[in-house]
Amino acid sequence: MNTARTTTVTCPSCGRGNRIPVAAEGRPRCGHCKQPLPWVVDAGEDDFAEVAEDATVPVVVDLWATWCGPCRMVSPALEQVARDLAGQIKLVKVDVDRNPQLSRRFEVQAVPTLLVLDKGETIARQAGAAPAHVLRAWVEQAMAGR
Repeated sequence: MNTARTTTVTCPSCGRGNRIPVAAEGRPRCGHCKQPLPWVVDAGEDDFAEVAEDATVPVVVDLWATWCGPCRMVSPALEQVARDLAGQIKLVKVDVDRNPQLSRRFEVQAVPTLLVLDKGETIARQAGAAPAHVLRAWVEQAMAGR
């Protein structure tokens, strides 16, 4: 497990770049303006448990494929939801073709398949693309019911 792996996120509030860990406790904040940052990371079979299941915030998992048109359409919508709900959720993207064990584990029959995990437990699931406002409502409803 590579706990030192990081990703760079631009703060939506001040525009500064921030390097944040892909797996950590808590919620990332901008080093400059201290506002919550959207937490968007990639995960695979080798680090999914550490990145997604051990997260201290609810995790939206995007199980997608590079060849999938709806997956490419929903990706910006999910990133918008991550920005809108910065500090409240973590978005974890999993390429099902590169991670067949995760695909089987979550019984992915169509892509994109979206999950909301809370402490590693699936609390919501949906297949197919949707606009950002619909996805945000779905995520908020899942979080309200936990």
